[in-house]
Amino acid sequence: QVHLVESGGGLVQPGGSLRLSCATSGFIFDYYTMDWYRQSTGNERDLVARINAGGSTFVIDSVKGRFTISRDNAKNTVYLQMNNLKPEDTAVYYCNRSPDDQRASWGPGTRVTVSS
Repeated sequence: QVHLVESGGGLVQPGGSLRLSCATSGFIFDYYTMDWYRQSTGNERDLVARINAGGSTFVIDSVKGRFTISRDNAKNTVYLQMNNLKPEDTAVYYCNRSPDDQRASWGPGTRVTVSS
């Protein structure tokens, strides 16, 4: 079965950087679009970034120029490089694969807290 393990979160000051990793197993990673989501307190779990099997990427407007999604197919791993972090980025970050009907169960994610 599909297994996803997020890591790399933590407490960081505004303007700081973090690199999140999502290690995957249980499927042919190379063939799938992979997503990063985040969920902050009281809000829905929302898409943040997406990278398809061909390497094309998408990030939401609020993180454009600050976040970069990438993948290493040799390691079956998706990354989210987060620079110039803002308090509004505080959330639990999750990875998963697309499309929706092939997503694995949501795991615990990795918590990012941006605060002075």
